Amino acid sequence: MESSLASVQDLHALSALLNPPEEDEDFKKLKPMARIGPGHIGAPKPARTDNNDDTTRVKKKSKDIWDEEEVTEVSHFDDLIDPRPQPEYEIVLKQSVGTEDLFLGLSRKDPSSMCCESMLVKVKLPGTKVSDLVLDVRETFLDLRTPKYRLGLHLPHPVHKQEGTARFITEREELEITLPMNRPMDCINLA
Repeated sequence: MESSLASVQDLHALSALLNPPEEDEDFKKLKPMARIGPGHIGAPKPARTDNNDDTTRVKKKSKDIWDEEEVTEVSHFDDLIDPRPQPEYEIVLKQSVGTEDLFLGLSRKDPSSMCCESMLVKVKLPGTKVSDLVLDVRETFLDLRTPKYRLGLHLPHPVHKQEGTARFITEREELEITLPMNRPMDCINLA
């Protein structure tokens, strides 16, 4: 009997150790949900280190609310509740190749995708008219909407959004969008 009494006392001692009593009696009378405050919303925040270094807090002198790095470019394009199907599409990378490239190799171009100048997006849109197309091209995202189809396409490379061309081929019911790629100038992309 004495061993069971010792184990009960041990359990009470362990309970008191794990759940220390609060100092405020009014706080103890509240229900558990009433103890939660605004600071409990979201993921727990990491411990803050106070570095008053001016280099860590560089603020641009503009009236913009957000910096461009803080805003994801395409987050508002993802329609998850849109029931329209995605049309069949194909992305083809294109190069401008002349005889000096093909026979003499003077421009140092090779067949790799690093030497491509533009991107061709072919979208099959059966039963669609040209007047039904709504096309929006961003630097890394293509948004195409018709009454029957919806295509939100993240592009594999950044493009010059203002310099692209599009044409609808009625016989094949296909939209061809040619977008020049926005490549950094390096030893491969000299043009």
